[in-house]
Amino acid sequence: MGSLDFGVANELALVEARIRESIVTEEPLLHDIARYVIESGGKRIRPMVTLLAFRALGGKDVRQAVDLAAAFELIHSATLIHDDINDGGEMRRGRLAAYKKFGLQNALVTGDFLFVKAFGIGGRFDDDIVEITANVCAALAEGEIRQNRHAHDTDVTRSEYLDIIERKTALPMSAGARVAGLLANARLEHIEAVGDYGINLGMAFQIVDDILDVVGDASRLGKPPGTDVREGNVTLVTIHALNDGSAIDVRALARLVRKHRKQDADVRRVLSLLRDSGAIEKARLDAQAYGQLAKKALDPIADSDAKASMIRLVEYVLTRDT
Repeated sequence: MGSLDFGVANELALVEARIRESIVTEEPLLHDIARYVIESGGKRIRPMVTLLAFRALGGKDVRQAVDLAAAFELIHSATLIHDDINDGGEMRRGRLAAYKKFGLQNALVTGDFLFVKAFGIGGRFDDDIVEITANVCAALAEGEIRQNRHAHDTDVTRSEYLDIIERKTALPMSAGARVAGLLANARLEHIEAVGDYGINLGMAFQIVDDILDVVGDASRLGKPPGTDVREGNVTLVTIHALNDGSAIDVRALARLVRKHRKQDADVRRVLSLLRDSGAIEKARLDAQAYGQLAKKALDPIADSDAKASMIRLVEYVLTRDT
């Protein structure tokens, strides 16, 4: 599983080519920033889900699936630019965030440019697909506003947190799978099945991301651990620790979480409390539960190599260390 292609390496290469083709512009700086963001890597889980769902549902002409996978990845790249600006994040995948390297205004414009390019691709499809894509963008914006509202908020609930990550991470994965089903002319039951798979895979993915921010290796993550802590994002790990962390000083944790300007020592202390609280283990169980739901969602789909790869992808998401 090291290559992360899961049988769709050729199609992913086409997605990469389509993305690069779409960011060509007469303005060199705009192209440089867009390329910098695109080339920063990432696991390409979203296009992988789209391509595997298309195959699993019997899709034949992969070109349209490639186009839509590229469009969703452009949207994702645009949101990363804007998220880093909103959160004050300085590193992204081992490199300076775009706004730190190229300036705030240039990065903002590039994010807008990537959104426009995504809709330039997606807007050519049927109304149902355009509506799904637009709804995903709206959900991303809503999720970002809600996350900012609950920054440093020790009273944020589990359900509020889950709503945020559903909008920001899970719905885009689900949408990519659903549009693949529409392109494959699949039965509604099967479109809903891959959509449910995407939702639950996305939830598991984000919870694992939150865990890695506490226990991950900086050299593997491409950013220092504690990024969420420093930026004030209250994740499921922190929620578990605040509500169930009987082995730690919960009041001390709450005071530090509420602190808006954290020193390095504060971040280290929060990470230590989170690791000692038992919250990591609880969050892993949550991720595993979503992983099982993702697998179960595929029951109506006929067995195939693509379906088997979708199941293996769940295992990768649950056990990854980057």
